Amino acid sequence: MSYCASRFRTVRRPTTEVMVGAVGIGGAHPIRLQSMTTSDTQDVAATVRQSIALAEVGCEIVRITAPNVAAAQCLRDIRAQFTAAGFGHIPLVADIHFLPSAAMEAVEHVEKVRVNPGNYADKKKFAVREYSDAAYESELQRLHDAFTPLVKRCRELGRALRIGTNHGSLSDRIMNRYGDTPLGMVESALEFLRIAEAHGFRQLILSMKASNPKVMIQAYRLLVQRMDQEAMHYPLHLGVTEAGDGEDGRIKSAIGIGSLLLDGLGDTIRVSLTEDSVYEIPVARAIADKAMRLWTPETGPRGPEMADDPTDPFHFEQRETTTVNLGPGITVGPEQPPRAVIRSGSDVAATLAQLAAGKLKDTPPEIILVPIADAARIAALPNPGASSYALELAPGITVAGLEPVAAHLPPGTILLREFGAGDAAALAAWAAFVRARSLNLAVALAPDTAAALAPALRQLGDERLLFTLSGCRLPASGLGHATGAYRQLAAVLRAAGSRAPLWIRNTAATAVREDGTFLSRLLEASFLTGGLLCDGLGDLVSLETESDPVRATQLAYNVLQGAGARVSKTEFVACPSCGRTLFDLQTTTQRIRAQTGHLKGVKIAIMGCIVNGPGEMADADFGYVGGAPGKINLYVGKSCVQYNIPQAEADAKLVALIKEHGKWLEPAPATA
Repeated sequence: MSYCASRFRTVRRPTTEVMVGAVGIGGAHPIRLQSMTTSDTQDVAATVRQSIALAEVGCEIVRITAPNVAAAQCLRDIRAQFTAAGFGHIPLVADIHFLPSAAMEAVEHVEKVRVNPGNYADKKKFAVREYSDAAYESELQRLHDAFTPLVKRCRELGRALRIGTNHGSLSDRIMNRYGDTPLGMVESALEFLRIAEAHGFRQLILSMKASNPKVMIQAYRLLVQRMDQEAMHYPLHLGVTEAGDGEDGRIKSAIGIGSLLLDGLGDTIRVSLTEDSVYEIPVARAIADKAMRLWTPETGPRGPEMADDPTDPFHFEQRETTTVNLGPGITVGPEQPPRAVIRSGSDVAATLAQLAAGKLKDTPPEIILVPIADAARIAALPNPGASSYALELAPGITVAGLEPVAAHLPPGTILLREFGAGDAAALAAWAAFVRARSLNLAVALAPDTAAALAPALRQLGDERLLFTLSGCRLPASGLGHATGAYRQLAAVLRAAGSRAPLWIRNTAATAVREDGTFLSRLLEASFLTGGLLCDGLGDLVSLETESDPVRATQLAYNVLQGAGARVSKTEFVACPSCGRTLFDLQTTTQRIRAQTGHLKGVKIAIMGCIVNGPGEMADADFGYVGGAPGKINLYVGKSCVQYNIPQAEADAKLVALIKEHGKWLEPAPATA
């Protein structure tokens, strides 16, 4: 079941070097950064300008759509003018959907061609059909005949190929045999990979993109496992497609890409934002730098640590936990969403006032974390209102020292305390203290400490206990990153028979590389909290490096939503612009968000064209898709219900469609 050398530290997966022009991918090369132009490819001057702008901000590989032969022919002049401008060292990639003829033209002019195996020489009709083995083999032979000319020409010209699977555009053949699953994505790619290998062509890169980070992560892991079984070691291109814009798009991308990079997987990345492409590169650069800081080479056989990790990395399953009451209306456990913990400053009353002024109706600060250096301070804590308290106790505070103020602790209050390997007796005393008073104990441990205390944990049971990582001991644990440390802690708890909830804390000690910027803090939270949530770990989360409590609350909920762990607002699936886009995605997304952003729990897809639209919208409630220039198609799930609506009328018709299906609520009146 292994797909990486270690899930507790970052050991880079060894891959075959693939040269894309003068740029090497995989092997000993660093993570390469990619992006895509958004202009009409047949507007050569505009496409060259965008390519230059991308190169100037650090894009190492530029992708350009070639939706037809005429666009593919323009790549000749684009390549020539880009080179003449001084960027001959930066390779160009042709993005191909549907038309082998466009691919055969594009390969003559650019260093790499990307094909989507779900629609290359295929037409997706969402047809339900049972394929016999003979019919399936006939389809594979048809693919072999369609794909072989491109493979041979790439080999002759020294070009590279990316087999780029999209979750939203799997062929009917794959859908009917494997379903809309990570396994289906992998099989789709392997069909084309085997054709290429049959012709001795190995300048190949693979990708498994999805708008859902959990699906994307599982698909890449499964792809690596399957390739390993066949002695294939091709580089991986990582990306979360249709991630959206702003903070949400950055979070989704960082969760999916970061989780895989921490596992040592990934050689080139693209952050797909519904924004100008130049804004993708700084985010990609920050993600890559964090991951490469952790790299260590693989020196031995794969999987020596995997036996210690009980998680099934190929299927999402929430870790089973006991129910713990944290205060009025706030519990963790089965069927409960992860809870948001917000760290207070030294003035707790001021923090509570800031949070109240923030009017965080759908993202409430559920638990307020307060550092306590002196137990006497507890008596002066203000009423937390609808929130509960978690009190981070200084090491010198004892059970006896807490007794005089215990009456001031509301039921459900969490006492957070660190324990060492020799603290079994102290742990038992604290557990007895909280249980006698309807309080809770958050036990902070380093993973190696947890192993030493395992016998004590078995005796204590789970009543009113939670566990978290001891941040101050993380460096001493010898593990490469906090994600691995939390995974190991979860493994130790499972071995000890504990189902107590797990609290994921983002602190200065858990950071991979903190540079003080909000982007860095966002990426750290996405890597750690988002990645663990996609592994099914985490019942409480706190982002403690963000000093503004309102901002920290919003970021915590955005990470929870990005990981698919908790919905607190409308979710938008929006593709990045490209030359196929039939309307301005940025302004359209912003306009639709302004009208529908109050619809908590509703998922709306905004797609510039039909290439991936219907498939990527499979789990969206409603879709707004470019059908033709100036025309919009509206979807309910996968089904197109209104065709060729004039764009000027489409927003109102989308709102009417939402109302028709009972998903509409009137926005709350604005308040001063």
